Amino acid sequence: MQTAVFAQSTWKLDKSHANLKFSTTHMMLSDVDGRFKDFDATITSSKADFSDAKFDFTAQVASVDTDNEKRDGHLKSADFFDAEKYPTISFKSTKITPAGAGKFKVAGNLTMHGVTKPVTLDLWFRGAKVSPMTKKDVAGFQVSGTIKRTDFGVGSVPAAVVSEEVEFKGNGEFGKA
Repeated sequence: MQTAVFAQSTWKLDKSHANLKFSTTHMMLSDVDGRFKDFDATITSSKADFSDAKFDFTAQVASVDTDNEKRDGHLKSADFFDAEKYPTISFKSTKITPAGAGKFKVAGNLTMHGVTKPVTLDLWFRGAKVSPMTKKDVAGFQVSGTIKRTDFGVGSVPAAVVSEEVEFKGNGEFGKA
């Protein structure tokens, strides 16, 4: 009997094929969308289907962008993220659970505004292939979820002004290192 063995591999984010977006509701009337322009992630896995993957992610708070400089400045201030005191948002996975074909629930610790809390996110493994450009292995993922900003001490404004729930979605291609 022959068993295939996959070596532990590290996968690095291809930043030119990635994004991290968020959405919140302003005054319970309209959605305001934004993104983080500076972020990075790595994945380690020993299985081809990534069912044992570990995810490590960091975003630079100062890179927040909502297409409005005044609002971006306010988000970076002590009223919200306090980018000077807490310059990064990070996530480190602790468990991954199958949730259907190519779908997973990934649990881990999210640290934002100096507060670390466990969260569970939806993960979609979009597939893997050899890149026709680089001739190297690449894999695609989408992660999404909803967090409550006040659980992390983010935002001194009431929920009637800025919703407590913040939805986010990230997409990325990863290359085998």
